Amino acid sequence: MKKIFIPAIAVVCIMTACKKDNNMPSEYDSSKKAALSIEFDNVAGASDLALTTGSYTNPTGETFNVTKLKYYISNFKLTNTNGMEYVVPQDSCYFLIDESDEDTHEPVVRIPEGEYKSLTFTIGVDSLRNTKDISQRTGVLDPTGAGADMYWSWNSGYIFFKMEGQSAASAMGDYQYHIGLYGGMSTATINNVKTITIDLTSRGTPKVKSTKSTNVHLMVDILKMFNGTSNFSIAARPMVMVDPFSATIADNYTKMFSHDHTEN
Repeated sequence: MKKIFIPAIAVVCIMTACKKDNNMPSEYDSSKKAALSIEFDNVAGASDLALTTGSYTNPTGETFNVTKLKYYISNFKLTNTNGMEYVVPQDSCYFLIDESDEDTHEPVVRIPEGEYKSLTFTIGVDSLRNTKDISQRTGVLDPTGAGADMYWSWNSGYIFFKMEGQSAASAMGDYQYHIGLYGGMSTATINNVKTITIDLTSRGTPKVKSTKSTNVHLMVDILKMFNGTSNFSIAARPMVMVDPFSATIADNYTKMFSHDHTEN
């Protein structure tokens, strides 16, 4: 397998565990920051995801390939084993995972030293950042640069999740799922911003220290997009964009993410 090591947020993301935690074992110094990498390893069931060349079967028995897979991950929060939370500063916490670019598969955040029991993140781009001045939407959020094909200029909003490919099940021969919508600024829309929390205790808690590297390895199973909470077929829904059904797909893809292991 390849190594692929909120609705509106109305407050500024802050540290809630930056000071020394007297309950933390002495081996950690929570006043020190250390790097934690978080891998997003895209798969289709038990198979590694291979763009264009891979053939997969979804839960309704339809075969398909994937020619494009991109999604935004943002707003990381980690909770240590003492229950203290650390929120990664928002300005350094937007990542675009692009299956075609291996360099994007392993975001790195800096957090206080410690042992962490859970990881929380947003799939998509929160409503506050969607509506900020363009000068505050840089890097992967730049709609004229890295985020160019992940932005609806006509709707002033980001595409949170994009998956495209071919399938004989589609009358068109291909399928396109472009899921966005953050609730709207002046006119209400569906809100497909999703936040999930992953328990890290059963597969190895990350023990983050400045003297070593630590990685949390997540599996991202694209088959769950078709049946995470509700089943649907490519034949019935070969194209979904700004459509009420986008909410079903957004609910489904929250189930794609699972913790495989931690490397300490």
